[in-house]
Amino acid sequence: ALLLFISIMTMFMSGVVAIFEYDLKKIIALSTLSQLGMMMFSISLGLYELAFFHLLTHALFKALLFLCAGILIHGAGNTQDIRSFGGLSLNFPLVTVCMNLANLSLCGVPFLAGFYSKDLIVELACQYSWGIFVLFMMFICLSLTVLYSVRLTYLSFVGPYGGG
Repeated sequence: ALLLFISIMTMFMSGVVAIFEYDLKKIIALSTLSQLGMMMFSISLGLYELAFFHLLTHALFKALLFLCAGILIHGAGNTQDIRSFGGLSLNFPLVTVCMNLANLSLCGVPFLAGFYSKDLIVELACQYSWGIFVLFMMFICLSLTVLYSVRLTYLSFVGPYGGG
């Protein structure tokens, strides 16, 4: 029960902080922390193999996310502040596609790598009888992941150019 509480609080706090962060690498690192909370959540439910599967799939799309972030930081004049990015999809179309695929996989969009591990964790967590509060917090944390991923995509690729 203690691991369950700590994992949910880790997912929640890292998701909330990632929403208000403007540093690209910190957002990705907080996202990793949130997913580690998801893995610990899975372990607290006794789903050890599923936590390991999520670790492997998460490592793959997170590596792609960090590679894309490095290209964006280099291409934006060595700045990590996403407020100064904006409109980078015109200059980096391939990086845009790769980063969006990695973000969509992070969000658990069907038929991408993150979906297969995250959906199993959510599905099996719904079968356990830990109470409505645990399920409510899990879905809030999953919503926070989608929120900061969409915010990152918007400010980096769609939003207005903010650099000098």
